[in-house]
Amino acid sequence: MAVVVWLREGTWPACADAARDQLPADGRTVLLHVTDPETAETADAARAGLLGRAAPPGRDPAARIDRLAADLSRELLAAAGARVGRPCELRSVTGGPERAVTAAASGADLLICARDGDRGHPGPHSLGPATRFVVDHAECPVLLVWPDR
Repeated sequence: MAVVVWLREGTWPACADAARDQLPADGRTVLLHVTDPETAETADAARAGLLGRAAPPGRDPAARIDRLAADLSRELLAAAGARVGRPCELRSVTGGPERAVTAAASGADLLICARDGDRGHPGPHSLGPATRFVVDHAECPVLLVWPDR
């Protein structure tokens, strides 16, 4: 059984727990973290909007945000792998989360992800836009978990 587990800040522990508790130990598990490049692009655009002022050498905000995002991704994947407690493929990708997750789940037997919207109201609003897209477009079954359970 091939399983992709989509890990996001704030909801990843519930997804890692679901992978640990619900999946057979002999399956292939991919822990996936997606970094959206939009954050760094926004910082770069803000800097460019300062009437062409260049950032001092080594102080480009977009590059710094990219480095911080890569560090965060590595730390999150390592923590999730330890929480799952068995060998997993750790995959960090950059791109639009909706497309990156559906592409990663193509050919998988199961995708695990967490609800990330309004936790107080079960139903459609308990899914953020990216998760809603993934649920609607994944080519495999999707296990949705509540992040606080």
